[in-house]
Amino acid sequence: MPHLRFRAIEPELVKTLSGPLVDELQPLMDCPKEDFTVEHIASTFYFDNKVSHAYPFIEVLWFDRGQEVKNSVALVITNQVRSALGKELDVAVIFSALEPVNYYDNGQHYG
Repeated sequence: MPHLRFRAIEPELVKTLSGPLVDELQPLMDCPKEDFTVEHIASTFYFDNKVSHAYPFIEVLWFDRGQEVKNSVALVITNQVRSALGKELDVAVIFSALEPVNYYDNGQHYG
């Protein structure tokens, strides 16, 4: 935990981002590097009855760390994705706050 889920980005790029992104996010989120998961989700986007290209979409599932940390994390993710792609483009970063009492590891919740 935290979990980073990437859509509309090639799997190889997610693999390349996984090291430097976690390195930069780890001190912001104040958790061990080994607690991060980075996932690529294959997806197809549609618009007007056609397959459409989407801009990178990153979902962050985490225990909320406040607005200031959220702002910093979103900026780090956006900048690293843009840098890896070598161009300015829209990047969506969506946060979903998990409640420790609803998160279980090995049958035990964090709450």
